[in-house]
Amino acid sequence: MPVKYGGKRSKMNALIDEGTFNPNSEKVRDPKFRGSEFFDPHDAVQVKYEMLRRVSIDNVSVTDASDEYGVSRPTYYQAKANFDTSGVAGLVPAKPGPRGPHKIDDKVLAFLQARLVPGEPIRARELARLVCNELDVALHPRTIERLLKKTIR
Repeated sequence: MPVKYGGKRSKMNALIDEGTFNPNSEKVRDPKFRGSEFFDPHDAVQVKYEMLRRVSIDNVSVTDASDEYGVSRPTYYQAKANFDTSGVAGLVPAKPGPRGPHKIDDKVLAFLQARLVPGEPIRARELARLVCNELDVALHPRTIERLLKKTIR
């Protein structure tokens, strides 16, 4: 029977859902991750933290620590930089996908702002049609609404 995590789901499912599951858990060779209820080689955040601790506290070389924890040296250095910037939260992998509207550059933004009439509502469907016809960029009306509400605050 799987161990419950938070009373609702298994820890494995929680790690997968949160994006912190370590798919290379079999590469973790640190003995404390074998047969322990606390140290879990499937928990990517815990594995990265322990790897950073081994280098900074136990004075293990970066090469040896990255080998012991089953990651590359660039992964170590990225984890170190993220940890130095954001603490443990920096070890949580970022969600994949775009971070914002990728079709909107300065030209499209200027085009949209030039067609705004102060005091009038944003006519996003009409603006989307104009952008598509004149700039050959397909934008969803809701994307235009969100963008213009941010820029006219």
